Amino acid sequence: MEIKQIDDKKNGAFIVLDGDKKAGEMAYVWAGNDKIIIDHTEVDEAYGGQGVGKKALLSLVDWVRKENIKVIPLCPFSKAQFDKNPEIRDVLS
Repeated sequence: MEIKQIDDKKNGAFIVLDGDKKAGEMAYVWAGNDKIIIDHTEVDEAYGGQGVGKKALLSLVDWVRKENIKVIPLCPFSKAQFDKNPEIRDVLS
């Protein structure tokens, strides 16, 4: 699987691709110059239980660490992942 990021400095997403099929997506909106809000995570039901959402989240975490961006997880999936995984909480706002 491949993960691609799209970003227009207002909205962005990490899209998980399986060949040319979209397996999942984690969307965010910018809140200023150094903060994003994760507002939606979606996984195609054919890929349920395969860690697609977590792969998108970990790619997002790698990116925000490099760019010194803080995260506000509003979608239930991302919030639950931050609650379960203390090793990624350093990016929280």
